[in-house]
Amino acid sequence: MDAINRIQFESPDLNTLNATYTVVDLHFHSCHSDGADSVEEIAQRARQLGIGVAITDHNAIEGAVRLAGISDVFSIPGIEITSREGTHILAYFYCIDDLKAFYADHVQPYMGASVMSSIDRDVETIVRSARKYKSVVVYPHPYSAAFTGICNHSFSDAQLDRLLKMADGVEVINSENLKRWNLKSALLGFNLDRAITGGSDGHSIAQMGSVVTYAACTRSRKAFLDALSRKQAKVVGTESKLLKKIQSNGAKLKISINHYPDLVEKNIRYGKSVVRFRTSKAAEKIWQRIGDRHLKKAFYLLAGLTFLKINYNVLPLVMFSLIT
Repeated sequence: MDAINRIQFESPDLNTLNATYTVVDLHFHSCHSDGADSVEEIAQRARQLGIGVAITDHNAIEGAVRLAGISDVFSIPGIEITSREGTHILAYFYCIDDLKAFYADHVQPYMGASVMSSIDRDVETIVRSARKYKSVVVYPHPYSAAFTGICNHSFSDAQLDRLLKMADGVEVINSENLKRWNLKSALLGFNLDRAITGGSDGHSIAQMGSVVTYAACTRSRKAFLDALSRKQAKVVGTESKLLKKIQSNGAKLKISINHYPDLVEKNIRYGKSVVRFRTSKAAEKIWQRIGDRHLKKAFYLLAGLTFLKINYNVLPLVMFSLIT
């Protein structure tokens, strides 16, 4: 398939797509995690749009299980797991029983203080656990705010390369994301040459269908997930308008307040990793400009003395500004 045509940044024409393809919003949240709407409301909206939907609640499956029992709505069983690092992983399953088993054995025993907290398992362990079942594993919003996307400073280049190779693909358009981050995610999807997905990441039914994944296949879970893993699916969509984002964020805020301490701890930890990364990069640039052996010795001495007086986060930035 021509990779350049697999991703389109425009509003989906759902009527036209539905006439030819199986169309699914692969990233949606219900009131069982941080969404605003009940499963019944989500199902009714999917009927109106004529599309399928995957309820991918954070560390919870009740919404996905209930949706799977509604026979006239096409659904993909899924879950969005929050790793120990704070990074999110989407896992889709061919059958609802596998989702239940995965949750019972690999998520529920490791739950944090609330449904929105990190579970006590790292990204690599979560992906390997999902691999024990017939599943498709995707990294949502790989470029996004802070630590929730896989492409963040918590991981070294070697770690990131290994983790990206472990998954089936990445989410290339997310309607909750910023345009610049979606563009970087799309570029990552091109470069990886793996499965691509898209979803609204909706927390309100007003967002459903703003980003969809579609494939020329029969309307069955197996056919759709097979097409996805074989790189035969395409993604079309765009970012939500400001008003819809405000509605969605309002729904998330009600839940986020309850796990504020957990968020603070994660942001502090991530902030430290960002400082270390940027400090290291600044030091590398300084070092590249110092070629003489005696100058290097002088630099070591100056740095050692200065670190006793100046906060180590500030020094590389000061020196970098002086020599550029």
